[in-house]
Amino acid sequence: MVIVFVLVALAVLALVAGLHWYVWCRLVRDTTRPRGAARRAGSVLFVAAPVLMIAALVAERSGAPFWLQRALAWPGFLWMALALYLLLATLATEPVRVWAGRRARRATREAVLASVPVLSPPAEPSAPADDPAEPAPQASAVAASALSRRVFVSRVAGGTAAAVALGTTGWGTYGVLRGPRVKRLTVPLAKLPRSAHGFRIAVVSDIHLGPVLGRSFARTVVDTINSTQPDMIAVVGDLVDGSVKNLGPAAAPLAGLESRLGTYFVTGNHEYFSGAAQWLDEVRTLGMRPLENARTELPYFDLAGVNDLQGESEGHGPDFRKALGDRDPARACVLMAHQPVQVHEAVHYDVDLQLSGHTHGGQLWPGNLIAKAANPTVAGLDRYGDTQLYVSRGAGAWGPPTRVWAPSDITVIELASREA
Repeated sequence: MVIVFVLVALAVLALVAGLHWYVWCRLVRDTTRPRGAARRAGSVLFVAAPVLMIAALVAERSGAPFWLQRALAWPGFLWMALALYLLLATLATEPVRVWAGRRARRATREAVLASVPVLSPPAEPSAPADDPAEPAPQASAVAASALSRRVFVSRVAGGTAAAVALGTTGWGTYGVLRGPRVKRLTVPLAKLPRSAHGFRIAVVSDIHLGPVLGRSFARTVVDTINSTQPDMIAVVGDLVDGSVKNLGPAAAPLAGLESRLGTYFVTGNHEYFSGAAQWLDEVRTLGMRPLENARTELPYFDLAGVNDLQGESEGHGPDFRKALGDRDPARACVLMAHQPVQVHEAVHYDVDLQLSGHTHGGQLWPGNLIAKAANPTVAGLDRYGDTQLYVSRGAGAWGPPTRVWAPSDITVIELASREA
């Protein structure tokens, strides 16, 4: 197992190095003069930045001192997003580079052919001819012009790629740091009584408090949720990326969440990377009620929660039978489960609505394509048999504090009774 892990890690590192080398060639080598200051600066950047990126990942996963995690996280994780869009933008400009290169080679070839003297019969002796060893000035000029044109095209393409990547990363980072926007959705439930028509659930997932998103971000999330005046709050996992010791102060503002029937919590996979048992105790002190494979009967429907699949590694995985096995099937049921894939089990227990997160909506385009391959629904409302599934894109971000075409959200779901 260790050997397999090492081989996979080496393969990933080789891939990362190869992709960085490709982008360096296009953005630095092809646009700068050898041994020039610009070439040296660009080379340093393309070595130091990926090292910081890998160091940030290792520091977070290994539980390095929190000050070190914070110092590495901003430059390392931001480079992760920027490197992705530098790669995509550079690939998009490749056809222009190929076209310019072909034109330059064609022009040089034609100039060389035009400079070759045409063979003719011997003539009478005459004045001495020019030195045949002297290079044809026309061919040399055309070759120099072609080289200059190729560098110019490389600089324009590289500058465009860099500008697009920087703009995309900056725009996506601003979208996360300003805080999630409120999304509103009406969901009819067949068994919901008329008295519960209009019941509002504030759904928030994937806040990911950590070395980047801290106390001020938690306060923004709380203020946004409270402004919607919900009847109930559902925190659907991945609250944190780190220990209670490091992130307890950052999570403290969550004690200010306000709703008529309280705040409920289920674990996400990242809780099990961060010390799930400690965080379950901590969220209780913050006024949340964890649903660990458990169910509570609210006035209008059953609310259940199951542990995340990652909990199986600790012997605390999801147990649908424990949470739902003995409930009254005549009552409507809302289930909190972090991962959308858990809906397939929820269908067997006649759950009316499952609330999930986990996918981040892909977070960084085209990550949505990868998320779609691993999840039944990436974002929004979907139906599986008689069970409806709602997947939030999440309030925060993991890794880069950046989202592209997957805006963060807090969703207020208004339940609707068909009897109303």
